[in-house]
Amino acid sequence: MADLDNIKIGTSGYSYLDWVGTFYPEGIRNSDMLEYYAEHFDVVEINSLYQSIPSPRILENMEQKTPENFSFMVRTHKSITDDRTDILAGVEKFKESIAPLSETGKLRGLLLQFPYSFRWSQKNFTYLTRVRDLLHGFPLYFEFRHRGWQRDEVFTLFYESKLHLCSMDAPQIDALPRPELFSTARRAYIRLHGRNSAQWWHRGAHRYDYSYTEIELKQWIRRIRETRDVIREKYIIFNNCHAGQAVRNAREMIDILKAAIKEEQPANAAT
Repeated sequence: MADLDNIKIGTSGYSYLDWVGTFYPEGIRNSDMLEYYAEHFDVVEINSLYQSIPSPRILENMEQKTPENFSFMVRTHKSITDDRTDILAGVEKFKESIAPLSETGKLRGLLLQFPYSFRWSQKNFTYLTRVRDLLHGFPLYFEFRHRGWQRDEVFTLFYESKLHLCSMDAPQIDALPRPELFSTARRAYIRLHGRNSAQWWHRGAHRYDYSYTEIELKQWIRRIRETRDVIREKYIIFNNCHAGQAVRNAREMIDILKAAIKEEQPANAAT
């Protein structure tokens, strides 16, 4: 953890009206939000392609509003993760849409968020390898909402297949995943959804109405420290976007990381 070059921190999405006044200045236009966001963070997760696949011009416009060292993580279309029937056409259209980001090197990975109903089985893992082949050349991060995927057999299969497991922070209820930092393919993708157990099974923004405490954020710093010799790149994305809490927590995490680095500097200098 000598520097922040291999750790990027941002939020899931950026275009939220309830961030105006808390993060964005009053009167900001929607078209100016990404440019403003990129002045404060160096990575953003784009979720809008889950619902519909836009023209490449939309992604090209996003790319042009961000600096050269900015990174995008893009969630794949629901035909790949939820429907899972006729995915060929959806994959090709999706790849065309994200081309402006991949061609400039700003696309750092694709997020495949599978629903709670997608349980561990050899058949479902075989489906994942099919998706990997169709999306060959892209770093793929798989997020599973069911704890059944957290088993040694899966870790071994992912390691052998060079697939990335996405770490998930969510309420510890029912069979939701435990907050673990995975290192199956030298890259880590951490998504913090909040721990609002009372609202988790309700649809809508209130599911993500949660603000992490400093202690909870430092728990992830400890996990990062424990795996820093194994994981080459780390992306930390806050999805507790309700009322701008993701922005506040992302900023706090950056400050905590800087403080942790500063604490280690004297020890590093002595060696």
